[in-house]
Amino acid sequence: MTFDLRSLIAFNAIVSSGSLGRAAEAMNVTQPALSRTIRRLEDEVGAPLFERHSKGMQLTDVGRALQPHAILLQRESEHANEDIKAMLGLAKGTIRVGAVGSIACLVLPLAIGRTCKKWPNLQVQVIEGVWDRLADALVTREIDLALGVDIEDTDEIVAVKDCRWEDTSYVVAGRRHPLRKKARLKLADTLQERWAILPKGTGPFEHMKKVFMRHNLALPNVVVETRSVTALKSLIGHSGFLGWMPEPMYDAERKAGLIDALEIPGASDKRTLTAFRRRAGMLPGPSIKLLEELRAMTGQQP
Repeated sequence: MTFDLRSLIAFNAIVSSGSLGRAAEAMNVTQPALSRTIRRLEDEVGAPLFERHSKGMQLTDVGRALQPHAILLQRESEHANEDIKAMLGLAKGTIRVGAVGSIACLVLPLAIGRTCKKWPNLQVQVIEGVWDRLADALVTREIDLALGVDIEDTDEIVAVKDCRWEDTSYVVAGRRHPLRKKARLKLADTLQERWAILPKGTGPFEHMKKVFMRHNLALPNVVVETRSVTALKSLIGHSGFLGWMPEPMYDAERKAGLIDALEIPGASDKRTLTAFRRRAGMLPGPSIKLLEELRAMTGQQP
């Protein structure tokens, strides 16, 4: 079965917008024309792709089976077209990168700034998230580079071995937190305080758990779990919560006098960070330029 790319783009537009009308408006075509395109695609597939309702269109089982492939083919086509035009000087290249929160707060913006200064025609698309979100985006070609904590390679994703660096995580608190007045502060003194941290199963939570286990302590009183870095910083800086963060994540707040590490002996830990790419295929040229800047910043030269 051979699919027409324009039909797949129309299919993806309807899935994204949820209705024929909104998709037609986004694609700048008429509704009847878009409807005919989808009908032809359904004839090629041999089954309905959507269930039509008064409030919109929902995927059938066959439509759900087609969706990931349609997205992948559209992205591959866009990447190929963009790379060729960029080589010919006809269009801007795009860096598609994802990063965990601590890297997105400092290292990535610095690397993007340096890259765009050298290559002013480049554009950048960034997503921030925990590792499972980034890994999925890498596999589905939503991004071409993912920056996160070093883990073992998989069948689909591999680390860029010559782009690694370290950071250190600490127990952090607002500058006016009462624990700052306590002499000879110990990690055990934090157990009954209110904590805010990324959810169980995420890298930062497991990292914090390891430090408490190393001190033969139970987990602290985690009151708030959230994937929002902004919410975490606000809870720690303004609402009296404790947290566990790598230093780059709260660098701006530390300089502003809002958040800083608590001076607790043995209550810090290093971790290794790296860039990841898909195992198969070539890394697009724009992403290679960002990778070069990351290597230069972290002291790793190819």
